[in-house]
Amino acid sequence: MAQLQREMSSREFSEWMAYAGLEPFGEERADLRMGILAALTFNINRDPERTDEAKPEDFIPRFERPEPMSKEDAVAAIDAAFTAYAMMSKGKQ
Repeated sequence: MAQLQREMSSREFSEWMAYAGLEPFGEERADLRMGILAALTFNINRDPERTDEAKPEDFIPRFERPEPMSKEDAVAAIDAAFTAYAMMSKGKQ
C-alpha cells in the first residue's frame, strides 16, 4: 500500500475507483462470469419437470461470516449430521 501511495496520486486512485464502479474487473467479475456459466449448465441439465431455474447468484461464493449459532442450534446441527451419516452407513452394508 505504501508503494501505491508513493506512485499514484489520490486523484488517479479515485479515477480507478470510479472506473471499477462502472466496469468491474478482478475476482468479483470472474465470480459473476463463472456463476453465469454454472447457472446455464445447471438449467440446461436440470429435470424438465422442475420449474425453478438457477440464477448466477446461486453459484457466486459469499464470504460473509455466518451468524453465530446458539449452543442448542449447534447441538441440533451436529445431531442431524450424525443421524444422516448413520443412515447413509446403514445403506452401504
